[in-house]
Amino acid sequence: MRKILPRLCTFAIGTPLVIGLVYLDVMHHLPLHILLAVCSLLGANELHRIFSSSFATQPKTLVIAMSLLPTLLASACAIFGLNESLINYAFMGAIMVCMAWEVIVSKTFENSNGSMVTSVFTVLYCGFFVAFIARMTTVENSRVIIAVYLLMVFMCDSMAWFFGNLFGKNNKGFIKASPNKSIAGFLGGFFGSVCVGLVAHFLRPDVFGGRTVCVVLLGLLTAFAAIIGDLVESVLKRSSGIKDSGHLIPGRGGMLDSLDSIVFAAPIFYLSYRMIF
Repeated sequence: MRKILPRLCTFAIGTPLVIGLVYLDVMHHLPLHILLAVCSLLGANELHRIFSSSFATQPKTLVIAMSLLPTLLASACAIFGLNESLINYAFMGAIMVCMAWEVIVSKTFENSNGSMVTSVFTVLYCGFFVAFIARMTTVENSRVIIAVYLLMVFMCDSMAWFFGNLFGKNNKGFIKASPNKSIAGFLGGFFGSVCVGLVAHFLRPDVFGGRTVCVVLLGLLTAFAAIIGDLVESVLKRSSGIKDSGHLIPGRGGMLDSLDSIVFAAPIFYLSYRMIF
């Protein structure tokens, strides 16, 4: 109960603030791009700390800088109208730098596998995936699209928690990475995300038009990615023997504890929306 109240307060205050920031369309969503850079930086810092407890890792400054590169370049592409292919070059370049560091700078190579893999994963998670949120700002009706994406993830998380507490007492424990997760909770998460899609379909058919099955599919895919993101974060923390990635956000833990579902869902939502609509 002591953790539920701060979590509810954070949700009640944080959700309107984030959605409001999305609708604050100043200089091609500049405030949102700044927030994404901060999230990428803090997330990479937390993930480096998690990996450092179990593996030999590359220098924190290097890993954070390389994680920021795709996010910052995605924001630059959105603000200045640059070719989005540069984001892929930034991602590949960041990976190459991490590998080159291991090849050129390291004196011994007993721990090279772990240090390279953890750096590449951090760049992927906290850099390339976050960049997809920045890419959403370039799409027509971007404010509506980003708001629906965020609400899909938030409702997936909230309804999973609600359904899990209400109906999940006898069907939990089948996911070893997170024993408190239940079948009812997962179904609630899918339900919440699809409901957001259906509301968007009927309120903004100009943005989420077409057949109803299209928004249902978008909601299911987004919820699936959000749930996987949450479970991956659980595995990372369990592997390192920690409960939370940090203590930055009341009731939530660290930055990664709040971003896991959002970040993992971003590429799936963006690519699915571009393909379906």
